[in-house]
Amino acid sequence: MLKAVILDDETRGSKLLSRKLESFASMLEITAVFNDPMKAILSIGDLEPDVLFLDVEMPGLNGFQFLEKLGSFNFEVIFTTAYDHYTLDALRLSALDYLLKPVDEDELSNAIVRLDKKVKDKAVLKLNKPKKTLNNRMAVTTAEGVYLIDRTNIVRVEAMSNYSIFILADGKKIVVSKTLKEYESMLDDEHFMRINRSAIVNLDYVVKYRKGDGGTLEFSDGAEVEVSAMRKEELVRRLF
Repeated sequence: MLKAVILDDETRGSKLLSRKLESFASMLEITAVFNDPMKAILSIGDLEPDVLFLDVEMPGLNGFQFLEKLGSFNFEVIFTTAYDHYTLDALRLSALDYLLKPVDEDELSNAIVRLDKKVKDKAVLKLNKPKKTLNNRMAVTTAEGVYLIDRTNIVRVEAMSNYSIFILADGKKIVVSKTLKEYESMLDDEHFMRINRSAIVNLDYVVKYRKGDGGTLEFSDGAEVEVSAMRKEELVRRLF
């Protein structure tokens, strides 16, 4: 059974979403509903959800600031918002989905199917991640503190608005208020490559390359990321 948490500063919005999620009670259980981001920060770690339905525009802390203040997390994020002026493509890179209010039931159903697959893929990924090596750690500073991350544990780093999100093989995600470019030189070796404007990836976790204008990479956690046409030649050379 998948476990879900809802964070929406509007009580009406959280209640509407809760009612729509009742249709998926056989797959998903709502373990908590929060209308205050600070209360959610204090409790969400103990709840260990598989997914957070997260509003973007909230007083005090917006959705991005909430994730950064949280530091690290190992759940998926589905943004729910009444606003469509965010860069959806950038958000989709690091979020499982982006649903506009009022949430369409078909889109919600598709998101939950994807969530179920993603959770299963992550479980497999944990069993098959590359072995760690000594003295291969990098420091990543967040609002919460400094994380020492083993580079072999990094699946990819993706842009999320003005933030970067580290997606790790052990299921954790770490949000930092720095741009992707600041990490490009730190991840400049034979394992990593920037494949588009929004993603630096660890080639060790690539399981499939799908042909196209630039092509698409599929990773061992089930995620798919498009490759810039300008990067295609170098990527193919390095992969094959």
